Amino acid sequence: MTIAVQRPQGALDRAAPWLFLLLWSSSFLGTRVGLRHMPPLLFVAVRMVLAAVILLAVMILRRRPWGLSPAAWLHCAIAGVLVQAILLMTAHSAMVRTEAAPIALIQTLNPLCSALLAWPLLGERLRPSQILGLGLGFAGVLLVLGRAAIAARAELPGLLATVAGVGCLVAGTLYYRHFCRAVPPAAGATVQTIAAAVVCAGSAYLLEPPWTDFNPALYAAIGWNAIVVTIGGMGLYFLMLAHGTAARATVNFYLVPGLTSLLTWAFLGERLSKLTFVGLGISFAGCWLVGRSAGRARSE
Repeated sequence: MTIAVQRPQGALDRAAPWLFLLLWSSSFLGTRVGLRHMPPLLFVAVRMVLAAVILLAVMILRRRPWGLSPAAWLHCAIAGVLVQAILLMTAHSAMVRTEAAPIALIQTLNPLCSALLAWPLLGERLRPSQILGLGLGFAGVLLVLGRAAIAARAELPGLLATVAGVGCLVAGTLYYRHFCRAVPPAAGATVQTIAAAVVCAGSAYLLEPPWTDFNPALYAAIGWNAIVVTIGGMGLYFLMLAHGTAARATVNFYLVPGLTSLLTWAFLGERLSKLTFVGLGISFAGCWLVGRSAGRARSE
């Protein structure tokens, strides 16, 4: 399936950034609950295997050709491993000893690096207002989580692993933009998830002793992260990459720490500082600038 360039922006395209923001932020909440009852690599493996089984079942029930060339299969698999498997394994492993907020902060390196690298690699030029928006987003995140980032320096191994995972996310984002934009969405998402599930399951088997207490909360956390976040959230992420620029698709990560703080306050009783509200407002302004400029560039 070829995606037309001059395509009217539909309701899903307009809502996708905000839906993705909500789903991705909620994954931190589900992960914090799930890791109380299962080790991190096994949690990610079960999550990805469940998502892969569901997507594969849907593809089989559709009884339609996948429409992927051998090269497209390989490209989708590589993108899935980079964007989903490595990112999730490093972040989940770090969250065993580190709070979710610093992990969310590190993941905001994704929009900055993706936007800057997309300029020379993909020819996606940044307007001055987009550069300002990216800077505002980063400044807002630092205001929200500056103290958390300083306190988390004692957890250096986990934070460094998270940085490596974000590096893979950036690479996978640019790789997808270059090689996978024209693949059929359902087939591409299925291949990406299957490849990620294989890598996660193998890593859990080789690197980690399995255990679980079979707590009911674990099933809810796995179900939410597998079905809603992995299938729904990552589907929205790849939709945004296919229909927009890397800068516009990834800029939503700037709002994740603020919304994650709100969710953990509402559901886990964690307190919010005044800087949270200030930083969230600044980050929102930055996201609006990047999205507004990208929308103008696409219409020209």
